[in-house]
Amino acid sequence: MINKIFLKELKDTLRDRRTLMTMIVIPLLIFPIILNVFTGVSESFQQEAASKTLNIAVIGNGSDSYFAKQLEKVPNVQGDKQLVYMADTVGLKNLIKKDSIQLAVEAPLDFEKAPKNGEMKTIKLYFNATDLGYKERAEYYMEAIKAEVKGERLDDLQISATSVDPVNIDYVNIASTKEVLGKLVGGVLPYLFIAFGFIGCMYPAIDLFTGEKERGTIETLLTTPVARYKILIGKMGVVVLSGLAASTFALVGLYLSFEVFDMAEDPRIIEVVHSILSPGFIAMLYVLLIPLTIFFAGVMIPICVYAKSFKEAQSIITPLNIVIVLPAMVGFFPGIELDYTTAMIPVVNVVLATKELIAGTLDPVLLALSFGVMLTLAAIAVGVSYKQFDKEGNVVL
Repeated sequence: MINKIFLKELKDTLRDRRTLMTMIVIPLLIFPIILNVFTGVSESFQQEAASKTLNIAVIGNGSDSYFAKQLEKVPNVQGDKQLVYMADTVGLKNLIKKDSIQLAVEAPLDFEKAPKNGEMKTIKLYFNATDLGYKERAEYYMEAIKAEVKGERLDDLQISATSVDPVNIDYVNIASTKEVLGKLVGGVLPYLFIAFGFIGCMYPAIDLFTGEKERGTIETLLTTPVARYKILIGKMGVVVLSGLAASTFALVGLYLSFEVFDMAEDPRIIEVVHSILSPGFIAMLYVLLIPLTIFFAGVMIPICVYAKSFKEAQSIITPLNIVIVLPAMVGFFPGIELDYTTAMIPVVNVVLATKELIAGTLDPVLLALSFGVMLTLAAIAVGVSYKQFDKEGNVVL
């Protein structure tokens, strides 16, 4: 009987275009669209930065000065540079804001004496911090001049560079590319899985409970000789399946982004994605997602049973989405790891466990603890749902 109710409600749910959009279409397309837009915008900025000619104002130094010659001969790494000579800084701020000049450099007039006199000279750099990339190019130019002047000073003093820099630091990264990727961007995937899982549950839950109350069909269903808990389980199964389907199609969208649309140029990223999307990873991911989705359904159904209209249920559940998604943002914060404390916090434990799972550093004990916590909460939520659904005043208008 539960199976019959489940299949009947599933068939009705699949006829709803809005549910299909939130359950299949949007999750399936979100990763290709996001990655395509991100890649396109990133390439556009890189091309613009590479072709951008920087107008650099040199304050108080003529074109024949030592500093100007040093700056002129610094090789261009991105785009060309055009030196503009100004006597002072009058009007400089407005010129930078109008983007007529991107950088300005003010060096002491006696800068050429720096290599031989053993003095330290201060160079002022003027730039607009809202223009990305300009400061980095300025630092490159100044570091090149600094290295040149330092070399001249060492030559005059007849000192080798190794005598003043006796230590060479060799940084050895012991973390694999998978671990680095998991720690840096691993919080994005669980965040999207949780968001889509919640949204995937929302519309079927509202339609199967509040919608039936509005249509007046819930009374007919309740008059059948079927235990009420069987009706609840059948309907809840569809809600849970919808949430899992939304998360699954988000995962499929991620796969399509790299395999079909070939949006990752770095072969190391492709290799990591292949290792992430392994059967073992997917199996452990569902160990976390299934009780989480049941918990979502158990939270929504009492609200949908209580609400008198579709609009009322939607107005209550939509803000709840923020309450659920906010803990999922913990995955974006560095330094927060899955331990015995965070494993006890709902939603947060799923995010951090998934992040560790992507990095390949998940502790099985913490996975079991996170699963147990979510399973317990899911059972409580199901119990609350049944208690609300069993009240005659809630299910009948």
